[in-house]
Amino acid sequence: MNRLQNKVAVVTGGNSGIGFGIAEAFKNEGAVGTITGRNETTLSRSVDSLGKQFIGIAGNVTNLNDLENTFKQTVEKFGKIDALVVNAGGVVDGIAMGSIDEVTEESYDQYMELNLKSAYFTVQKALPYLNDGASVVLIGSSAAHRAAPGMAIYAAAKAAVISLAKGLSLDLLPRKIRVNALSPGSIDTPAFGKMVPEEHLEQVKKTWSDITPIGRQGLPSEIGSTAVFLASDESSFIVGTEILADGGLTNISLMN
Repeated sequence: MNRLQNKVAVVTGGNSGIGFGIAEAFKNEGAVGTITGRNETTLSRSVDSLGKQFIGIAGNVTNLNDLENTFKQTVEKFGKIDALVVNAGGVVDGIAMGSIDEVTEESYDQYMELNLKSAYFTVQKALPYLNDGASVVLIGSSAAHRAAPGMAIYAAAKAAVISLAKGLSLDLLPRKIRVNALSPGSIDTPAFGKMVPEEHLEQVKKTWSDITPIGRQGLPSEIGSTAVFLASDESSFIVGTEILADGGLTNISLMN
């Protein structure tokens, strides 16, 4: 239970869902650090739940000044950063995903800004504060590998994030900073409520469970356990690659 003992971590979007599951798993393995989020209410609640090992810093990952402030405050508090989980992303508030005939240029730009541009610049702004030998975990998605209605832009952004794990690893080899992608499948989080109307929520969850070979949605804690592995020294020979934590959704077919 001490795989991250003496390590300092930053988890963007750690105030809820998958991000909180990762932060909680990190805490349980001995890490300290920072979670970020835009919603100060959920951020405060999550910090209370995590206890004294983590602080919360409010900010928007699409704002470069907010990113810089996050890393600066973390180092001022803890002295270093050993692990960075680039988790913030997903659905743009107030803008539904849609098919190509429904998407505007503005909505395209906002989805790419939240899910791709922010990931790139989160890593860039962290570089002056990251220890040599640090681990960076980019949260991708199984959506990058499997098309779903209305999700083309999100899927394309996450496919690019997975590619970043390769390119950024190459850039950062001189500092021995490892970058890997962790791609969840269908995970039971509040994010579903942003994507579908409340009256359809349970049916949508059941549909995802039915098409997932393991027979259910994943849990944030399960993504957390995988992130712990990638942030720990146990994965020291893993660099520039992707781990799919999707219950077999991508690589195992249920078709006869």
